Amino acid sequence: MTELDGRGWGGPARMSPAEALMWRAEGDLRTRSSGALVELLDTAPDWDRFLAAHDRATHAIPRLRDRVVEPLLPVVEPTWTEDTHFDLSYHVQRIRLPEPGTLRQLLDLAGQLTSRPLDPNRPQWEAILVEGLEDGRAGYLLKVHHAMSDGLGMVQLLGMAHSETEAPGGNRLPASVAATSSAPEVTPLSLVADRLLEGVADGPGQLLGTAGRALGLLGRALRDPAGTAERAVDYGQSLRRMLTPPAAQRSPLLRGGGFGYRLTVHDVSLDELKAAGKAAGGSVNDAYLASVLGAFRRYHEHFGQPVDQLPMAIPISLRDSSDPMGGNRFTGARFVAPVGEADPAARIQLVRKFIVNVRAEPAIAFLDLLTPVLSKLPSPLLTELTAELTKVSDVQASNIPGLGHPVYLAGAKVLRMYPIGPRPGVTAMVTMVSYDGVCCIGVNFDPEAITDLELFESCLRDGFDEVLALAK
Repeated sequence: MTELDGRGWGGPARMSPAEALMWRAEGDLRTRSSGALVELLDTAPDWDRFLAAHDRATHAIPRLRDRVVEPLLPVVEPTWTEDTHFDLSYHVQRIRLPEPGTLRQLLDLAGQLTSRPLDPNRPQWEAILVEGLEDGRAGYLLKVHHAMSDGLGMVQLLGMAHSETEAPGGNRLPASVAATSSAPEVTPLSLVADRLLEGVADGPGQLLGTAGRALGLLGRALRDPAGTAERAVDYGQSLRRMLTPPAAQRSPLLRGGGFGYRLTVHDVSLDELKAAGKAAGGSVNDAYLASVLGAFRRYHEHFGQPVDQLPMAIPISLRDSSDPMGGNRFTGARFVAPVGEADPAARIQLVRKFIVNVRAEPAIAFLDLLTPVLSKLPSPLLTELTAELTKVSDVQASNIPGLGHPVYLAGAKVLRMYPIGPRPGVTAMVTMVSYDGVCCIGVNFDPEAITDLELFESCLRDGFDEVLALAK
């Protein structure tokens, strides 16, 4: 079994502008970006072995022992640096559910964990072993700040930190790791000083590089002036489309505005969802989004408030093989979702058309233009601007390809992996991760807006069932 090197997981020490934005907007519930994972285990693992597994992971993946240092002024991005006072017992804890130990009790606990902020002075993750579930099972709650990793990076982390066998030593981390290196201490003042020195040292090179790029662009423009102008116009029009809010009003039924987290989960077969998408000429992602829209259509119809469209947000991964493990490489798209389309096959086609078109947008990576500016604003202003950008959608939905084989945690088999995404500005965040042939769907919603949990869960089941029926 090939070992994985976790030393590079998380990317460079200095945050990207997008990561800095998420970090600096964390103080407000409207813009909080931390997510969580809820795992169901077939049994409660041995506590000492459980602790040892986490200790080994934090040594093999140093980012898990790093804290964040903010500069004196926000003109410099925050930096990850070793927490010399790292305390594993703070980050890894266990509790026991009162009887009867139901899934609902576990989800309510996970909602509380996800909604509270992480300690900004410590490494940005927490793990809780939850014992006392019915049928002898256990739960595992893992919370990680979004500034540390996006969804695909989290799957990489899970693949390293979990074992492929029940026996000890079945994961792909090295059996022994060297002691953490002693790098110079990073302070708020040193961050600014280092950046100033970098600017002086890199100034001539940056100037020459900028001049070279400018001459290259000028040369292409002279060789093909019409083509250059056309590309510039296309990019400008694409940027306008990406920045314009979706032309759909928010649903009156989904305007709760509360900050509470309520969770629910659902399972479907990956093969069946893939077959349903294929039957309608779409992908598994198209079938997933069409199912979510079908659930919200039913929920609105139940209350006699049908809507034809909902404003929806969809994160789109920009990650490729050259990107470091962990970190964040994604953009966002906003979608006038055809929630009122009753035909699931037609709904899949409408979703597919949007996804294909948005992936072809020249300005799809538009956040790379905005975040370097936004991340340097004072935190109160940054939070307000971010809240304004995110509050235009009712629902956000994400689909993350996960692990295709069973894994174990300290000897306990993982039965399900439910992702719990944050819901900045939206009434409901719906996230799907595939695991060992099962699509595990986690929904984080505002209980002040979606007030009937049983009804919503029924609508969610029916929304997926009508799409799955396309393959039958």
